[in-house]
Amino acid sequence: MTVRAKKHLGQHFLKDEQIASDIANTLTEKGYDTVLEIGPGMGVMTKYLLEKKYTTHVIEIDTESVEYLQNTYLNLTPRIISADFLKINITDYFEDQFAIVGNFPYNISSQIVFKTLEHRDRIPEFSGMFQKEVAQRIAEKKGSKTYGILSVLAQAFYDVEYLFTVPPTVFNPPPKVDSGVIRMLRKEDYSLPVDEKLFFRVVKTAFGQRRKMLRSSLKALNLSDSLRETELFTKRPEQLSVEEFINLTSLIEQDAH
Repeated sequence: MTVRAKKHLGQHFLKDEQIASDIANTLTEKGYDTVLEIGPGMGVMTKYLLEKKYTTHVIEIDTESVEYLQNTYLNLTPRIISADFLKINITDYFEDQFAIVGNFPYNISSQIVFKTLEHRDRIPEFSGMFQKEVAQRIAEKKGSKTYGILSVLAQAFYDVEYLFTVPPTVFNPPPKVDSGVIRMLRKEDYSLPVDEKLFFRVVKTAFGQRRKMLRSSLKALNLSDSLRETELFTKRPEQLSVEEFINLTSLIEQDAH
């Protein structure tokens, strides 16, 4: 039995054994005993994960792939979750720390990162393959056009490293673009010294109008005139580092009191 790649699920099956093994090997195996692979497809990477000392679980939305995995990896069967990662309640499945790995469907890869950030208290490590420009964006530093919401929010809680680029030819069907693999390691202190909801809101609002200075783009936050005159507010969002966004949020918090 082979599984047909389905366009509506954004499936591109990895067929290169070496790259599958390389991605499995990006996990450091530190601080967790459990790994969740998202979107295993026909298990090209799964078999390398199963060789490791941690316990591998997989989550797959495609029922045809689930059936293939059940027939091919018999000892994995009780740990195959037939569901949509974006819709599950993570605490129903994982009580302790676990890492995430995967060759992520391009159309939902950013949402997978946002869900990981939401559950960062459970996820010390995250490694996987994205469309190259998305992978670069997550790892990008300030000052670049690709630096944005994903970059700031991911790097507030994780150290992000761009590891390697993967050509389209190693997939079936081949996508139209290169892919990139990144690893995110949770910071030792991954709590922020400011209100985290406000931090998320400030970052999203600022990049919502990325060409404007912060004094204009953050108008909706009802800032005092004196605060809007400070130097930080004459900058555009891509000029601010993660630390500066944290400082910005702190100033806005103080301004509200």
